[in-house]
Amino acid sequence: MENMTKYQFILLVLLVSFMTALVTGIVSVTLMNQAPPPITQTIQKVIERSIGVAPLTPLPIDEMKQLEISATARDVLIGDIVSRVSPSVVGIVASQVSAGSGFFISKDGLILTNKHVVDDIAAEYTVVTSGGKKLPAKVLARDSLNDIVVLKVEGTNYPFVTLGDSDSVRMGQTAIIIGNTSGEFKNSVSVGIISGFSRLLPVSGSEDSNSTIQTDVTVNLRNSGGPLLNLKGEVVGLNAVITEDIKNVGFAIPINQIKQSINSVKNTGKITYPFLGVRYVTITPEIKEQNKLAVDYGALVIKGTFAEPAVSAGSPAEKAGIAENDIILEFGGKKIAKDNALGKLIAERKVGDKVMLKILRSGNEINVDVALEERK
Repeated sequence: MENMTKYQFILLVLLVSFMTALVTGIVSVTLMNQAPPPITQTIQKVIERSIGVAPLTPLPIDEMKQLEISATARDVLIGDIVSRVSPSVVGIVASQVSAGSGFFISKDGLILTNKHVVDDIAAEYTVVTSGGKKLPAKVLARDSLNDIVVLKVEGTNYPFVTLGDSDSVRMGQTAIIIGNTSGEFKNSVSVGIISGFSRLLPVSGSEDSNSTIQTDVTVNLRNSGGPLLNLKGEVVGLNAVITEDIKNVGFAIPINQIKQSINSVKNTGKITYPFLGVRYVTITPEIKEQNKLAVDYGALVIKGTFAEPAVSAGSPAEKAGIAENDIILEFGGKKIAKDNALGKLIAERKVGDKVMLKILRSGNEINVDVALEERK
C-alpha cells in the first residue's frame, strides 16, 4: 500500500464501489422476490412516484374491476342511506330566522336537536320538513347537560330515524352528516371519517363531563342538530358545534349518551338526570405519579377548581359516606378508566337505581351502596 500510486489507488476505490453496488443489488432483488406481494407492490409504487414514471405493470383487469365494483357499491350505499334518512331531517326556524337542523325520532312528531339551536326561550319555533312543509313546534324538554332539546309537532306517521349504537363506532369508519348547511341549503350531505373519541365537552363539574365523537366533517352553525350516520343508515351521534375556531373538524354527541334523555321524555314528558354528587378526576398513570397514588385507574374524589366541595351536601354520595380523597375504582361492577369515565357510567343509569361502588380509602378496598337521585 505504501508504494501504491495515486492512479492505482483510484482504480482500487472504483473496484470496491462497483463490488459493493453489485452485492447490494443482488441482496435487494433477493429480498424483493422473497417479500410478500403487498410489500413489493408498495415498494414499486413508491419508486414509481419518486421517479415520476407510469407503472411498469398495471393492475390486473380482475383487480381493477373489483376496485370499481367496491367504489360503486359504496356510492350506491351512501346514496341509498341519504335517500332513506333525508325525509327525517328538518330545518328549524326561530321566528323566521334560520336556527339549525333536527330530525324526527318518532312517527308521532318528536324531533331531536341541539339546545343551542333553540336557546331563545321567548322565540317561537317552526320546523321545515324536507318537502318544504312548515309546522309549528313546541319545546318539550331542554337538556343543558348534553346540549339537546326534544321538540314536538302535531300529527303522525312522520318518517323517523333508527338510533344506532355509538359504542360500536370505530376510528376510520365512514361518517355521514345531513343538515341544513348555512340555513339555506336544506338536506346537504357531507361524508368523511370518524377521526377521534373522548373529546370532552366543557360543562360544570367533573361528574357532568361528557365526551364527543370527532369527525373530519365540518359542522357549521346551521347543520348542527342534524344526524351523524353510519353505513347502516343509523344515527350514532347528534352533530354539535363546540367552537368556531377549529376548522375542518366536526363533533357529535354520541347517541348512547342521549338515549336515556329521549326515553325520559317519552315516558315522563321531561328530562331527568341520575345524580351521585361528587367532583373527581379520572386517574391516569401520569396523575398516579403526580399524586403518589396506589392505583393508575379510578376516579379520585377532589375539590373543584374554585374550591367547590368534593362531595355535594345532601347528595347520594354524602349519604353513602363517600369522602374527599376516596378513589372510586368501580361503579356497578364496571372499572372506571379514561375511556369509561364515572360521568359516562352514571349517565347510563336511571334515577332511583341502586349501585354498588368499590372504593379505595387509605389503602383499603371497601364496597359502598348508593341510590342515585334526580339532579335538581
